[in-house]
Amino acid sequence: MSPRSASVNEELRRRSRERLLQSTVELVAERGYEATTLGDIADRAGAARGLVSYYFPGKRQLLQSAVHRLMHLTLYAALEREPHSECGRERLARAVDAVLGLARDEPLLMRTHMAGILTAEGFVQCPEQQRLAELLRDTVVRYGSADPDADYPLLRAQLMGAVVAILLPGAPMPAQWLRAELFQRYGLDWELGVPPDGGPPGGTLPSHPSHP
Repeated sequence: MSPRSASVNEELRRRSRERLLQSTVELVAERGYEATTLGDIADRAGAARGLVSYYFPGKRQLLQSAVHRLMHLTLYAALEREPHSECGRERLARAVDAVLGLARDEPLLMRTHMAGILTAEGFVQCPEQQRLAELLRDTVVRYGSADPDADYPLLRAQLMGAVVAILLPGAPMPAQWLRAELFQRYGLDWELGVPPDGGPPGGTLPSHPSHP
């Protein structure tokens, strides 16, 4: 039997890594971070325990990569859903709704992720995070930013702050209030993206300057 080509081996490694990331998201969402072991993740992914350590230095780094992958996939699906739109304001609205939707739909997973970012390990730079960053930065560019290198980190910080506010134990803020604030900040009409039922809080948003 002839040896596998380099491209085949690379594809097999990519698939193994993807299975580990998907299994991490599933198990942490089901059981929580502390109750999920690396062995559990390897078993769910059908992989050897040593493969987890080969790809990731620890469970916290694995979780961050897994959540960044989920965020990238969710954001990409929202931006490219039908009817497809090249309108920068519509795409930014979809991005905001996608991120806030994850906080609403996956509270345990996203709360664990945000808590991990604030630990000593900090923010993990990984391929999944880079793909997410590229997609968000492209959204800022299409929105019409004159300085995307400055505006992208600001958008990222505002989205992270909104997620924390939604998930804050004991004092959560309603997602629609945070949506209204972000939409007002960026001059987005409430009807863009995936507006929640009932209209904006307080009836209508204050007038705002026009944006590209």
